[in-house]
Amino acid sequence: MKLTELICNLDYESIRSGKDADIKDIQFDSRKVTDGSVFVAIKGTASDGHDYIGAAVKSGAVAVVYDDASRGGEIDGSVTAILVKDSSIALARLASDYFGNPSQKVTLVGVTGTNGKTTTATLLYQMFRKLGHKAGLLSTVINYIDDEAVEATHTTPDPLELNGLLAKMVERGCEYVFMEVSSHSVVQNRIAYLDFDGALFTNITRDHIDYHGTFDNYLAAKKAFFDGLKKSAFAITNIDDKNGLVMLQNTAAKRMTYSTRAMADFRGKILEESFDGMLISVNDTEVNVPFIGRFNVYNLLAVYGAAVELGVEHLQALTVLSSLKAVSGRFETLHAPKGYTAIVDYAHTPDALDNVLATINELRESRREKGTLISIVGCGGNRDKGKRPMMAQSAVRASDKVIITSDNPRKEDPQAIIDDMLAGLNDEQMKNVIVIADRRQAIKTACMMADKGDVILVAGKGHENYQIIGDVKHHFDDHEEIKACF
Repeated sequence: MKLTELICNLDYESIRSGKDADIKDIQFDSRKVTDGSVFVAIKGTASDGHDYIGAAVKSGAVAVVYDDASRGGEIDGSVTAILVKDSSIALARLASDYFGNPSQKVTLVGVTGTNGKTTTATLLYQMFRKLGHKAGLLSTVINYIDDEAVEATHTTPDPLELNGLLAKMVERGCEYVFMEVSSHSVVQNRIAYLDFDGALFTNITRDHIDYHGTFDNYLAAKKAFFDGLKKSAFAITNIDDKNGLVMLQNTAAKRMTYSTRAMADFRGKILEESFDGMLISVNDTEVNVPFIGRFNVYNLLAVYGAAVELGVEHLQALTVLSSLKAVSGRFETLHAPKGYTAIVDYAHTPDALDNVLATINELRESRREKGTLISIVGCGGNRDKGKRPMMAQSAVRASDKVIITSDNPRKEDPQAIIDDMLAGLNDEQMKNVIVIADRRQAIKTACMMADKGDVILVAGKGHENYQIIGDVKHHFDDHEEIKACF
């Protein structure tokens, strides 16, 4: 692709043209620039790409896209200098055009919300594959190009990786793509210029306040995704969430709702439940599913609603729904030879932890012998400190015994994170709490304490097979640790 061809759709403020050139690639990391690259200088949270314009030119960049007008003088005269209003939006435009606007060649559905994004997107991917379609998945856990697994590095990748993956999906014949849409990706314009055919909202509770600053900013980021939908798209929201209808306020898309408590387009109700699955009613039809908990009923309703909107017949959608499999690390149940049950779940927000614990306790109430519930909970470092005492309170309120431990401490002192959690507990609550900073030892201790009929919840990391200490990812998998104890 020629440079003039690449930038023909770019909305720029000014351009100082060098010679036209063949474009090898687009980069926003100066370290990856080579001869024939277009370098896009973006102001990030940790560094400013404008500081690396000189390095990019020296490495062979033939054009520089930038949004800080004061830095234009640093660009060599032989290189095309393109001043834009917002470099992050320009990157999304260039990435989409460079890869041939792949999102326009598939049916693209995005899922956003605090909890449930991964499960909902993954189950939609599973469903459409089972229906005989080639499909793609972009998720926190893993990406799929039809049946090819591709490692996931972010909930929503950057525009270059995102459009590159979509282009590969188009090349492989994928008809549908289901993707998680994070609040970060909306604010950072990673999903700009993607052609969405549908959007799902799961729920919203406190999360990522360290990045967004306030809950209102976080809510606005989610809503902006729906505000940008085209008229021919559909928007499905959870009206049991108090902010569910906010998502539909200004969208041009077709508006649909789901609920377990009120009248909605897609309605669900739990009829029977055990640790092995549920019998639920969906729009007055009963179906057995291998999932547990009211929160999963919401996920399944979102999947069902999207499938129906995409043309799947009602009974066919429910038949496939009954055969889907749980996502790794989402209320994943392991049964010990000793007779107790261990549950691994990604719950890392107070609301998610409340939901998982409520589900476990509902199931325990239905058993003759309730047993003891032991919860292992931690909080990530360099993230929202405000939720730490709330996480401890949620665990203590709904558990018989709680072990406070480490999650991903990152660059914080693990004990300091634990102290923030303990600050939310009084002396009476502390009587049922044990502090074990080493996560491996915390899991071992819980397994040693557990007897037949007891339940252990290991919360916070779910599918993750690593623990981040400092800047280093160390291999650590809750599943492996539990099985080693078995």
